Amino acid sequence: MNDVLDVALRLIVVFAVFLVLPLVVGQTEHKVMAHMQGRLGPMYAGGFHGWAQLVADGVKFAQKEDVVPAGADRRIFQLAPAVALLPYLLVLVAIPIGPGEGAVGQAIDAGLFFVLAVMGVGVLGSLMAGWASANKFSLLGGLRTAAQLLAYELPMLLAAASVAMAAGTVSLPGIVDAFQWWWLPWQITGALVFFTAGLAELQRPPFDMPVADSEIIFGAYTEYTGLRFALFLLAEYAGIVVLCALTTVLFLGGWHGPVADGWVWTLLKTAVLAFVVIWLRVSYPRLREDQLQKLAWTTLIPLALAQIALTGIVKVAIS
Repeated sequence: MNDVLDVALRLIVVFAVFLVLPLVVGQTEHKVMAHMQGRLGPMYAGGFHGWAQLVADGVKFAQKEDVVPAGADRRIFQLAPAVALLPYLLVLVAIPIGPGEGAVGQAIDAGLFFVLAVMGVGVLGSLMAGWASANKFSLLGGLRTAAQLLAYELPMLLAAASVAMAAGTVSLPGIVDAFQWWWLPWQITGALVFFTAGLAELQRPPFDMPVADSEIIFGAYTEYTGLRFALFLLAEYAGIVVLCALTTVLFLGGWHGPVADGWVWTLLKTAVLAFVVIWLRVSYPRLREDQLQKLAWTTLIPLALAQIALTGIVKVAIS
């Protein structure tokens, strides 16, 4: 009975984190973009430093009418936002933030396989939304999403395989336990490939061609309004949290720090990477579709394969 209560408590904590951290990232994005681009709303809404901007956004989404197009496949259209969001909740359950069993929702022996497989399911929400909307722009956005997933899933998996080779395990806590600081120089290429491919899978700028507002009117989400549209945005911010946390666990030593190990280091590294994600959105223009595909197939995949080869050489040399 105590074991059941312990697992239930940890899952409740994970669920609370899942609801809070994406909102924190969203509010931070408002502030960073406001400072970098001089945006008035997030700077002044509600008075002191625009504290009410996130509240205003929530009220706006809640007040909007829930519209389902007449020609849409109603069930799939309504189910798509949940399919896009829930995989990130399942992934958070398996990501360790500190040493010991109490610092992970549920320890999984093949945790790396689990999180990468479940993250790939999230794209089905975009495909379902694009297909079910009965809108050609939405369908085109869904097809671009599928093409982008196919292109960037492979380098992401190869980069993760490299660090699993180095650690000798596919358990996420095991990878962090096996981490050595001298790994950083020769795993940095894999980290960059993993992080870049993750951004592309989340359709974050500059990899946001599937939602190009100037061409396909926000792609697969064109017909969505109100809280259903808000769920897609929440899925994006939850994906940022998951991507940054996974990059921290796999390549940056997780809870290991220069002073003392602890969960604070995991959260700090995750926060810094989340800031980098926002910074990239503000700083770089959107890639064209051909540039996006070329980056994946001619740059990231060869780099990921080279990283695996380097990892094998280093493993043989130290063994």
